[in-house]
Amino acid sequence: MSIDPRVALSSLTTALEEHLIAASNRRGDGDPSVEAAFFAVADAFEVYEDALYEAYNEVTPLQVFDDEDDEEEADVDDDEDLEIVDE
Repeated sequence: MSIDPRVALSSLTTALEEHLIAASNRRGDGDPSVEAAFFAVADAFEVYEDALYEAYNEVTPLQVFDDEDDEEEADVDDDEDLEIVDE
């Protein structure tokens, strides 16, 4: 069953608004409400992206990164920056 992209976009907008509210009411580092809102935005974005692609064969210029992607990219970038110097 496909989801209407407009419905998915509305859900994404709502998730973004709830994230803003959670962030503005943050009760310190690791606030569970901010973390939950963060993941809700990521999930809503993925639903929107899938719906957009299914309906129109189109994507956004945005991408959701998870912690594993960040660590893998950091390792690759660090290796590319290394240079061996013979003295």
